[in-house]
Amino acid sequence: MIEDQIKALGLTLPAAPVPLAAYIPAVKTGNLVFTSGQLPMLDGVLKYKGKVGTQVSQDDAKRAAEIAVLNCLAVIKNVIGNLELVERVVKVTVFVNSDPDFVNQPEVANGASELLVKIFGDKGKHARAAVGVNVLPRDASVEIEMLVETENDA
Repeated sequence: MIEDQIKALGLTLPAAPVPLAAYIPAVKTGNLVFTSGQLPMLDGVLKYKGKVGTQVSQDDAKRAAEIAVLNCLAVIKNVIGNLELVERVVKVTVFVNSDPDFVNQPEVANGASELLVKIFGDKGKHARAAVGVNVLPRDASVEIEMLVETENDA
């Protein structure tokens, strides 16, 4: 079971975060679920605020990516009801609030990518973009959006 695997990793699938603006957290069309960008929110509190490379360490940003990807999974579960219905993680986009001299966005994104493979196995292997940006909402260090394929009856 996917949620058992998350627990076995010492993690908790959070409740789906409440949107911070005028959007919905995820949209299902056909057998695809697209998430809106998710921040590293824990219990309604933004974790790891600031620029990666100066205000936030690379290791903390990697942890922020793990939290944000768990929030993505929470909103996916909210839409399809059960993470067992995920056939595969298709694409992950990781935005990193980067200091101008910070160039290790792929290493930060590995926080999300490595966790998805630990949770889903081969179904968690995905295409990815790791993008350095000037600023993110609420001064978050990381924002992640995901695309997953679900079983046809999800």
